[in-house]
Amino acid sequence: MTVFEGRFTDAADFRIAVVVARFNDLVTSKLLSGCLDCLSRHGVDTQETSTQLDIAWVPGSFELPIVTKKLANSGQYQAVITLGAVIRGDTPHFDVVVGEASKGIASVSRETGIPVVFGVLTTDTMQQALERAGIKSNLGWSYGLQALEMCSLMRTIDSGIS
Repeated sequence: MTVFEGRFTDAADFRIAVVVARFNDLVTSKLLSGCLDCLSRHGVDTQETSTQLDIAWVPGSFELPIVTKKLANSGQYQAVITLGAVIRGDTPHFDVVVGEASKGIASVSRETGIPVVFGVLTTDTMQQALERAGIKSNLGWSYGLQALEMCSLMRTIDSGIS
């Protein structure tokens, strides 16, 4: 039996893209900050001159899948992290955006074989979103860690089955 697991200590040569929704940027910018902090603390160069990290801003969560797919298809990244925040309102718009964003992001990972981290908060209130983006804890950190684990896991599987 072979057991495959990802690690968080060999991130210095991973190339990662982050796609961030500008809508609700009060929340998404905090998620990005937490994500970058995690990546940096695990050896990814997050400076503006970095060749390991690229960040793409899109208008909203609905647009995350198309840019995520373009980046994943480029062959330049070991993982793509998507960050967004969709907050329930008085209309069914929330359900449409969340459904299409989640299906689209999941399909990118399946179609390209590149790990895509789903970092889109779906909350009922702005307060809940802010709590998840830093007031209580910052899920951006977790999304960064998930990407590192998946990069390492994919590399481990590739070397273990070749």
